[in-house]
Amino acid sequence: NNEDFEMMSFWLANSSRLLHCLKQYSGDETFMTQNTPKQNEHCLKNFDLAEYRQVLSDLSIQIYQQLIKVGEGIIHPMIVSAMLESESIPSLAGVKPMGYRNRSHSLDTDADGPTSYTLQALIRQLSQFTSIMRDHGLDPEIVGQVVRQLFHCINAVTLNNLLLRKDVCSWSTGMQLRYNTSQLEEWLRANNLFQSKASSTLDPIIQAAQLLQVKKKTSQDAEAICSLCTALNVQQIVKILNLYTPLNEFEERVTVSFIRNIQSCLQERNDPPQLLVDTKHTFPVLFPFTPSALSLETIHIPASLGLDFLVRV
Repeated sequence: NNEDFEMMSFWLANSSRLLHCLKQYSGDETFMTQNTPKQNEHCLKNFDLAEYRQVLSDLSIQIYQQLIKVGEGIIHPMIVSAMLESESIPSLAGVKPMGYRNRSHSLDTDADGPTSYTLQALIRQLSQFTSIMRDHGLDPEIVGQVVRQLFHCINAVTLNNLLLRKDVCSWSTGMQLRYNTSQLEEWLRANNLFQSKASSTLDPIIQAAQLLQVKKKTSQDAEAICSLCTALNVQQIVKILNLYTPLNEFEERVTVSFIRNIQSCLQERNDPPQLLVDTKHTFPVLFPFTPSALSLETIHIPASLGLDFLVRV
């Protein structure tokens, strides 16, 4: 079933491990440096496995891509609700911009309307993905790449919705969003995934959250914003400023002159012209060689496989 995350994880672990074994016992000295003398005795001497390794590598990449597709399909419906709408900071529950009311509640599901998700529901799903992959013995480097790709999806969907919805471009949403991203960063640390580069994929929404919170009046404020928002392009910065909604009548709207000041400050940037983030962007996948310490002579072959004709060397 190629729509099952657990099944895709299982086959990715198997295919990548077999790929490592084909390298480890290929007889290629490049892959023999960490072998024991007994493992080197088991290396092939009369066969070239290079073509088979390429076929298996291509298959592993296809399985990886399908795993990502399934994972993204599961979390995609959760992202907007969890990152932008759920009230993860209870004290901000009543702090909404003028003319807008709550669109969701801090529940995993809302029986009276469409399903809504909390940040904790999203984090639980990420934890489930990680547990499945680790239970299957998937290499830590591959687990990190999967998480990085899923975090890109979270960033892209969140930022794109922020750029298209005036009701979430406010100081209170900025506070909620910054808290939510900090919780995701903490989850990475708690799961030993911070080195996976997943955290850097959140930079655009972290900076968008900060942009919603900072002062937006003086030329000094404009310079600070230009220095701060390095992961957002000019179009995105200007769009957020145009959509920014004051919390109350005492907070001023962002002036046209301030936005022009920002544009002038950033005119030398060579930013891409697109406003929205490509949710389908995929990072190149790598399968770093990971030799096994398990010796072939110690492997138990189940009788049910009917391989009695094999002779243990």
